[in-house]
Amino acid sequence: MYARAQKPTIYFIGVTTGKSSIMRVFPEWARSLRLGDCDIVGMDFAPHSPAEDYREAVSFIRSDENSLGALVTTHKVDLLHACRDLFDDIDPHASLLGEVSSISKRNGKLVGHAKDPITSGLALEAFLPSGHWQRRGAEAFVMGAGGSSMALVWHLMKPEQGANRPSRIVVANRSAPRLAAMERVHARLGTGIHVEYVLAPQPERNDQVLAGLEPHSLVVNATGLGKDAPGSPLTDDAVFPEHGLVWDFNYRGDLLFLEQARKQAAARRLHIEDGWVYFVHGWTQVIAEVFHVDIPSSGPRFEELSRIAAAARRP
Repeated sequence: MYARAQKPTIYFIGVTTGKSSIMRVFPEWARSLRLGDCDIVGMDFAPHSPAEDYREAVSFIRSDENSLGALVTTHKVDLLHACRDLFDDIDPHASLLGEVSSISKRNGKLVGHAKDPITSGLALEAFLPSGHWQRRGAEAFVMGAGGSSMALVWHLMKPEQGANRPSRIVVANRSAPRLAAMERVHARLGTGIHVEYVLAPQPERNDQVLAGLEPHSLVVNATGLGKDAPGSPLTDDAVFPEHGLVWDFNYRGDLLFLEQARKQAAARRLHIEDGWVYFVHGWTQVIAEVFHVDIPSSGPRFEELSRIAAAARRP
């Protein structure tokens, strides 16, 4: 049973929300954005929790007047699957990808959004060299098949990118059902990009895929390992592609995947990114939706919010 919110509140539906920098960043952003007296509250669930747990949380947000919405991480696919009937509307991205990363209210209706196709694209383009795929013939290897992975792969394969798309995309996951769900979505899209779906119950299988990548390829940890659970989807014997772009969606936790990449950074000439920019884009997009304010994704205002977040991030 959840306690009714005493002031306008945004929720963070995750796994270890109390450890997230957003708990320190949000109050500073709220002041800068002039959101008034408001609050952020975490709702922690184990990955793949029972459907009734998700339904209780979403039903509470739906019925409570001061509960304005939520950002959802880790549980994006499971939550929508369990709660689809509780939403009055879901946006086209959420419907296509089968995930909800943001919950908001609009004209008395509960709305589910999939913001990851936007935010993952913004975060990727922040470090991806212009025309990278077309110039380099590089590939993309995404480990994990959850909502964030689904959204990133959709961004990579969009036809409007023209010739500037990966020559091959490989998605690996520890269990088969999520891979099959992703393959069904991609079949409906019909984008013409070659995608391989690899069942990788052990990290050694990911090592094998990594070894076959072209130079300059993108390698992404979208598994949650390193944050929601300790470890890495790779072993310490894995070898990254020369001139590879290495991206961990995590910015906190044991970050073993990033540590593995950094050990090879000089020898393999790697460019390494953590999930901090993704974090900033993800939260600002959701806050804009939940509080019905305009937050640009670039320019002086966004840079100011980024500086505020970086300062507040430090304990």
